[in-house]
Amino acid sequence: MLPSLRRSPLFVLLSLVAGLLGSAHAAPAAPPPVADFFGPSAFGGAQLSPNGQYVAAKVPGPGGRDRLAVVELATSKAQVVAEFSDADVGDFQWVNDGRLLFDSTDNDVGVGDINAAPGLFAVDRDGRNFRQLAQRRSNFITTPAAARLLPWHTYMLSQRGAQDSDAVYVRSLSFEPGGSVRSTQLLRLDTRTGRSTGVPQPGNVQRWVLDARGEPRLATTLEDGKSTIWLREGEKMSEKWRAITTFDAWVASAGGFSPLDFDADGRLYVAARHDSDKTAIHTFDLAAGKVDPVPRFAIQRYDFSGRLIRSGDKLVGVRYLGDTHATEWIDADMKALQEKVDAQLPGLVNLISLPRRPEAPFVLVTTYSDMQPRTYFVYNRDTGKLDLLGQSQPKLDATKMGRQQLVTYAARDGLPIQALLTLPNGAKSTDRLPMVVLVHGGPWSRAAIWEWSADTQFLASRGYAVLEPDFRGSTGYGTKHLTAGFRQWGRAMQDDVADGTRWAIEQGVADPKRICIAGASYGGYATLMGLIKDPDLYRCGINWVGVTDIKLMYGGSWFHTSDLPAQYIRYGMPKLIGDLETEADQLMAVSPVEQAGRLHQPLLMAYGGADRRVPRAHGTRFRDAVAATNKHVEWVEYPEEGHGWRLPKNRIDFWTRVEKFLDRNIGAGVQKADN
Repeated sequence: MLPSLRRSPLFVLLSLVAGLLGSAHAAPAAPPPVADFFGPSAFGGAQLSPNGQYVAAKVPGPGGRDRLAVVELATSKAQVVAEFSDADVGDFQWVNDGRLLFDSTDNDVGVGDINAAPGLFAVDRDGRNFRQLAQRRSNFITTPAAARLLPWHTYMLSQRGAQDSDAVYVRSLSFEPGGSVRSTQLLRLDTRTGRSTGVPQPGNVQRWVLDARGEPRLATTLEDGKSTIWLREGEKMSEKWRAITTFDAWVASAGGFSPLDFDADGRLYVAARHDSDKTAIHTFDLAAGKVDPVPRFAIQRYDFSGRLIRSGDKLVGVRYLGDTHATEWIDADMKALQEKVDAQLPGLVNLISLPRRPEAPFVLVTTYSDMQPRTYFVYNRDTGKLDLLGQSQPKLDATKMGRQQLVTYAARDGLPIQALLTLPNGAKSTDRLPMVVLVHGGPWSRAAIWEWSADTQFLASRGYAVLEPDFRGSTGYGTKHLTAGFRQWGRAMQDDVADGTRWAIEQGVADPKRICIAGASYGGYATLMGLIKDPDLYRCGINWVGVTDIKLMYGGSWFHTSDLPAQYIRYGMPKLIGDLETEADQLMAVSPVEQAGRLHQPLLMAYGGADRRVPRAHGTRFRDAVAATNKHVEWVEYPEEGHGWRLPKNRIDFWTRVEKFLDRNIGAGVQKADN
């Protein structure tokens, strides 16, 4: 848990300006309210200026709208520099030491009610020289002022440029009919004049990579299911692009890699497998067009996922995802700094963020654990002083949260499966608890990461053990584990989840009569297939925004459209899920809507009316199909929501329903009924 720390002048000033933090309090006998887990985050993080002398953060105003504030760290002088009357400040970044770029959002509306783009805006760190740079709406009648703005489909670039002038690189997107991105044009934008210049591109670019000077050097295009990585040879924008590799966009193949970063000497670092089962960091010989076979950095049990860390022109470390997020420091001074921070915050993950060109002793520290939500500090390297900046969930008492452990079990064919097991506070792993098997979405993603999670900890706070298996097809565990899940929806992937459930029963973790399966998106699909395929294993199920009709995934109809990219549907899905023409019978056998008559357990279903990833039709088709044979189905629709719940009021409503549903079926409520 967090040590007792004094609140610095920095913290007090930020609190006075914007009420960043509430006071953490001891949890009462009753579990924390739903809103404490799923209400608005009290603090969304901060960013250091390139010289490390200032920090920018979003802070809520009197009316609840997020504003942009800047603090001078040496004096703790804080100032709100930008705000909107009809919107919230969204993403932001430093342009240079004296100017910031940001966009807008509206935290009060769901996806279906959004009627404006984020726009782009810039302001000096003292609040002066505010300028709008991109439209928030498409203007059919162009006014002289609007004509000077970039179009609404202009967005920020996450990778930072040189941060030594008033110019930044931004993205101008073109879209497919369904809403997915077709290509990304890169623009160099002067944030004071609003003038922009397009960067020549080699095709339908999906991703750009800037070099150590902050200039565009690599571009990745996607055509006919193939990714091509292009290199701009020289420093001038007029230089031609040269293709350095082409590979299958969806299935790991020879020549494939993911660019990471350039160092000051122009050396390219990439994430590549190169004859290994797992991805590691390698260098890439630009002249020869080959990956160096000797890895520069590898993680023993995982694929590399992360980024390189720079201080000035020097590479000083690697941020990566192992059991949790961690840092490998190359620089001796940074290793020493990490040790000092860890000594003040023992037992926690402490992630240090550095300014680009440090001229001041300050760094940011983001800290968390399985029980502790993310908390943010400013650390002074000269004095060793650690000042509390903000907490994401200040109302929750970390000492009352559940404990997590990473476990491994064997699937029925022997494949090792890693999972995250969370137990309620004070519970033992042999207590035979009611359990929720929480299946992650994607399905090509990863759930078993040691860190605080609102969903998981909420369930644990209600007395449930939570098992989150990384079934075959999950990412991060190497090629063998990933490809073992190809074309295995409803088959081996589903069996891995069931095998994990049986493992928890055998270990004494779970009461076999009180297990519920739950999940969103693919996790919602797996929930339905689990109830259908293993009816004696699961007493109930919770599916939100889940796939129910596999055929519907492969193409839209007159009454709905999907935002899945056309290239993915045409080239990716046949390899990853199955070919709808040659394997139609096999796919229909694992399509929940075709098997709805076999599902008899209580079921909670929730869908967003504006969801374009898994359109509402998935939910209504299954709801109508299952109604003939199952009277224990609860349906809820949030008309304004998309693929997940954006609005706090809907998150609170949904998880309140989850709490009551679980209580009736596997919780204290069913125990009372049984007695």
